[in-house]
Amino acid sequence: MIDLHVHSTRSDGTYTPTELVEYAIEKGLTAFALTDHDTTDGLDEAISYANALRAEGKADVPEVIPGIELSTNIEDTEVHVAGLFIDKENPEFQSYLKEFVASRNLRNVKMCAKLTEIGIPITAEELESAFPNCILTRAHFASWLREHGYVSSNKEAFDRYLGKRCPCYVPREKITPQKAIALILTAGGIPVLAHPILYRLSDARLEALVATLKQAGLVGIEAIYSTYEPSEERQIRRLAKKYDLLLSGGSDFHGTNKPRIDLGVGLGRLYVPDELLENMKTYLAERPGR
Repeated sequence: MIDLHVHSTRSDGTYTPTELVEYAIEKGLTAFALTDHDTTDGLDEAISYANALRAEGKADVPEVIPGIELSTNIEDTEVHVAGLFIDKENPEFQSYLKEFVASRNLRNVKMCAKLTEIGIPITAEELESAFPNCILTRAHFASWLREHGYVSSNKEAFDRYLGKRCPCYVPREKITPQKAIALILTAGGIPVLAHPILYRLSDARLEALVATLKQAGLVGIEAIYSTYEPSEERQIRRLAKKYDLLLSGGSDFHGTNKPRIDLGVGLGRLYVPDELLENMKTYLAERPGR
């Protein structure tokens, strides 16, 4: 069993990369992909720790697949593109990530100013101090608001302050999914359309999106996901077959930030077979230029 969609404290998860390796062992995973939002900062820690455990002779240590999840936008729809088996040292890829982090930081400053204006004093420096060594997202704002007594839950924080059309929401700069696909390919990775059902597109619009992204170089699609109904999984499998896309699957594990979703098993019935990973490795071995 594998899990190809996992987040750590380096973005908006609550398990450190090291803790994820330990938890993956506990869950009996053979592999997992660390796909933090817009950052590769946790990969060295997770991969190094797994390698150290193997060197000590520990059995059943999962393979850590280097990944990322890029936030993009197309026709006012937010679309996430995951990259699997990326070369995290690729200069062009890392140059983009640095630019994106800078735009995120500017957004955080603006959101802090909006919160302060309505009587919730907070600075970007305070937020960075509360959540060091990670890419700050609205989930971190929500946790800060909850911990400081302004809301009773992260959901309330989004409903009152941070969600779209709320007083403190600031849209962030996004790239197109086509650009994300190109960046992932530049880094030698496999671009995967993440959780397509979550975009709530009509069947026709979803297929049009998949067709457009296939032309741009999309290689895989997330057909197995924690919240999919069986009919939704079948729909994505049909699209994968029609457009010759590799199947991917994952829990989208965030730790306590998504408390109902567990590593490897999602809501309890998720199962991502090792075969999907083997298909990806075969693809990489046969891809021209590798």
